[in-house]
Amino acid sequence: MTIRPDLIEKLRAKRAKLTENVSPEKLEALHAKGLLSARERLETLFDEGTFQELGLYAAHAATAFGMAGRVLPADGVIAGNGYVGPGQVAAFSQDFSVVAGTLGKMQARKITRIMRHALKTGVPLVAFKDSGGARIQEGVDALSGYGDVFYANVLMSGVVPQIAVICGPCAGGAAYSPALMDFVIMTRNNAHMFLTGPEVIKAVTGRATTMAEVGSAEMHSTVSGNAHFVAEDDRHAITLVKQILSYLPANNTEDPPHDLSVPIEEMEDPGINECIPDSPSEPLDMYAVIRRVVDNGELLEVHAGFARNVIVGFARISGVVVGLVANQPMVMAGALDLNAADKVARFVRTCNIFNVPLVTLVDVPGFLPGVEQERGGIIRHGAKMLSAYGSCTAPKITVILRKAYGGSYLAMCSQEMGADMVYAWPTAEIAVMGAEAAVKILYRKELEQAEDRQARAAELAQEYRDEFASPYVSASNFYITDVIEPQDTRWMVALALRKILDKRELRPAKKHGNIPM
Repeated sequence: MTIRPDLIEKLRAKRAKLTENVSPEKLEALHAKGLLSARERLETLFDEGTFQELGLYAAHAATAFGMAGRVLPADGVIAGNGYVGPGQVAAFSQDFSVVAGTLGKMQARKITRIMRHALKTGVPLVAFKDSGGARIQEGVDALSGYGDVFYANVLMSGVVPQIAVICGPCAGGAAYSPALMDFVIMTRNNAHMFLTGPEVIKAVTGRATTMAEVGSAEMHSTVSGNAHFVAEDDRHAITLVKQILSYLPANNTEDPPHDLSVPIEEMEDPGINECIPDSPSEPLDMYAVIRRVVDNGELLEVHAGFARNVIVGFARISGVVVGLVANQPMVMAGALDLNAADKVARFVRTCNIFNVPLVTLVDVPGFLPGVEQERGGIIRHGAKMLSAYGSCTAPKITVILRKAYGGSYLAMCSQEMGADMVYAWPTAEIAVMGAEAAVKILYRKELEQAEDRQARAAELAQEYRDEFASPYVSASNFYITDVIEPQDTRWMVALALRKILDKRELRPAKKHGNIPM
């Protein structure tokens, strides 16, 4: 018995109507703006021929406000799974061409279904956000749908990677879903994310503002910190997704994709000495050091435009995937402030979730002093770093390059905060405070009586460095593992990483720690 040809034709006609809802003219207009259609985004993400859709025929049940009998292709969202390289990935893509991609109860059901599939199978989730917000015609059903999505985001958090790509508007309550995910990518010119737009802000507060000020990729990547990456267009955003996935395991029970076939070469790198300024008061460019330590000088920097006094990102060292945290003395002298503390704490917790070893490069003079910092809660924010590093059970290696003063020494993953190995360069200064500040307190009367106060202060500061801040003082008390030559940093870290990859560390039984929020 063969199936009736008319049934096949009917099936093909239905599929075509639902999948070919964007005309060639509209596609051309989208492409001119650097946009892809909702389906094109998934086609570009997945390896050819591997995507399988779910819920293509799902339809809404709304009847009010002219919705009765209205056909919304795929109910405004395409969901399914496929392969990105060797690994399976689940994804959904909101379709702005269908009632502005607004979310109703059925769209939420489709989204949460693919999210739960990702959770059950232990695979990453990629979400393309392009939506005007809640589908007002469905009223409280739309709000209920958002609640379902948020709850699923929370269930998945800490289990599988979640990556949000904001390709267009992400308005109102819709913005909370990406905020609950691990990484947020926004396209530079087309994406906007906000709770209340300029018109509402003007109506409620009387203040005139622009979308650029409250919802742009530039603002979220440099001021609010809500966006981790900025892409030039949709294709670039998808390239970033693939780069992020290349550093992460599929889920929290697996190890990152290390390449242990890469040999550890015991090679000295005298060129790293050129990165070190002659004077301890001159800033060191941490990017120059990072390029010499990681494979091929490649760093996938996270939050590159936000809190630039610290650097965080993914790299490889002799094939081992690492999360890199480093002070950047070229910005604010590398001091830690409110935003830097949040940036580091969040990244450390992300690495810990996915078993990514942490390498911390330290050159920090302390926490930024100031009335605004204290009133802004620098104690609470700094405590987030201590909590994140202290609760992290992934392998942790710290290298102290130069300054490591006071509480910031601890906050940048000292041995006392659980670092497995702590190396220091001969240029390291580890102390309660900087030599100049210490001398002003310890030798106040002597300096007042000195004929040449400035020269005597410099002399005493050097004595303080030699006697109290020298890395050999810390080494003699076994606060650091070893004092190493800068030229040996790469291979020493690479060798140590291989030795602690199988680290297992048990903690007291509890639901979770109470991180200072």
